[in-house]
Amino acid sequence: MELMEKIVSLCRRRGFIFQSSEIYGGINGFWDYGPMGVELKNNIKQAWWHDMVRNPPPGPDGQEISMVGLDCSIIMNPKVWVASGHAKGFQDPMVACKAEGCRKLYRADKVWLCAFFDTEEVNQITAMQAEAVLGSDSWRNNEIEFFKMMARLQSPLPPKELIAVEADVREDAISKAQLSNSQRRRFQGDPKLFCYRLFDTSAINMPMNRCPNCQNDSLGEPRQFNLMFQTIIGAVQSDDNLAYLRPETAQGIFANFKNVLDSSRVKLPFGVAQIGKAFRNEINPRNFTFRSREFEQMEIEFFCKPDESMKWYEYWRDVRKNWYTKLGIKSERLRPREQGKEELAHYSVGTTDIEYLFPFSDEPQELEGVAHRADYDLKQHQQHSGKDMTYFEDQLWAQADKSIYGGDKKKEQEAKSKLPYRYLPHVIEPSAGADRFTLAVICEAYTEDKAPDAQGKEEERVVMKFHPRLAPVKAAILPLVNKEGMPEIAEKLYRELKADWNVQYDDGGAIGRRYRRQDEIGTPFCITVDGQTLQDQTVTIRDRDTLQQRRIKLDAVAGELRQALKAK
Repeated sequence: MELMEKIVSLCRRRGFIFQSSEIYGGINGFWDYGPMGVELKNNIKQAWWHDMVRNPPPGPDGQEISMVGLDCSIIMNPKVWVASGHAKGFQDPMVACKAEGCRKLYRADKVWLCAFFDTEEVNQITAMQAEAVLGSDSWRNNEIEFFKMMARLQSPLPPKELIAVEADVREDAISKAQLSNSQRRRFQGDPKLFCYRLFDTSAINMPMNRCPNCQNDSLGEPRQFNLMFQTIIGAVQSDDNLAYLRPETAQGIFANFKNVLDSSRVKLPFGVAQIGKAFRNEINPRNFTFRSREFEQMEIEFFCKPDESMKWYEYWRDVRKNWYTKLGIKSERLRPREQGKEELAHYSVGTTDIEYLFPFSDEPQELEGVAHRADYDLKQHQQHSGKDMTYFEDQLWAQADKSIYGGDKKKEQEAKSKLPYRYLPHVIEPSAGADRFTLAVICEAYTEDKAPDAQGKEEERVVMKFHPRLAPVKAAILPLVNKEGMPEIAEKLYRELKADWNVQYDDGGAIGRRYRRQDEIGTPFCITVDGQTLQDQTVTIRDRDTLQQRRIKLDAVAGELRQALKAK
């Protein structure tokens, strides 16, 4: 069984994640968090709120960071999405397969056509022929030029095999386009592969409409598909009552920028944080919970002076990378990657993707983006709403030498309306996916190793090595046997601990079996009440990862847990 299949199986078996509406066959792109999953995800959100909002690390110059929170509505005035660009620009080109029994949907820019030619036949196309058509032999190293040349030759060379695949980038497409043994026998030697996107077929004058699923030439024409979920406000269904489920949480923060300024008395630089649901009608949700239609974001919009924005961009980039490491993502599978110029959004000065290599992919995938959005969003909302979104440096103006204006109030007002006193702040946006990080935590924690059973014999075990702060259950209280007063002591300890943490009381089955159950849900500590407890009021505390056991005083258990779970 593949690693990802094992992880998905464990998530269902141990109550981390279920398919939404499973008893009715499920619904693609939607997931439910079970008893263990909801605790894990809540712990992640609470850790983020504590570490980034209530107690953020000192700024780049050692200063305190000012942070406040918001909880904005999921449905907003549709004009918000016009201003942000989502109403028109938040669209993907979609193609649908028309074949009966298939009917698959794809993003058109994710469909790749991999054409296999006989190398000997390609080599027979002389440079003279190519030069007659193109004026050069550039086709040999340029796939688009090759197909342009082929389309213009009197006798075009058709591919011997054509395979359609769905992939993000060309390298993935090539790795997926594998010939079967029977297909490979059609070639004299190694086949020559030319791989191009469905989008490129018009440029090469060779229309292709092969479906990656059924491999029939049955794809329809690309059409624009808005990723926002639509809904109707009120009883009358009309375009006037059309609204959207928010596709991101950020715009609620920008729309409330002035409200936060006026009500919180914050001064630049400061951040506004929000945790909330967002919705995107993904054409092809996939990879378990990684790409879903309903997801939760943990997002900060950090407002700062324009001339200090790069300093803050670098600060948040480093803070966010270190946060993942601090919470247990310490392997080489985590990496920050600065986006190239061709990847950046049109408004972005710079963006760093913090990526994780999930078991379902050969390439690291985005956990979080830290984006320098400049003043784009505030400028857009100022333009579309007609409301002033600028920030005024009142303390700087109070200290300014106003004698240079000679008492001319008009000149003073003009000076106050410009830099350095009034301006649109720049924004740094660390935007993390709560669901994606939950999945990364699960993947990182999943471990198969060996542990001794009651007779000391090594046996296979599955253990979830969660960071203690994130573990759904912090400790399990286990009476060794259900007699001799042990259950009473264990129950009293359980009641004491559950006032502060999520702990479990487990008295069912052999002690080794109970340890394995707790290992599979990632409980970092198992506390056993045994015969010696009755004599000296000590208990055994077992470490999940090292399997080491030591005895501590019964009245010291709470303090021991508190120290182990303390945010550092």
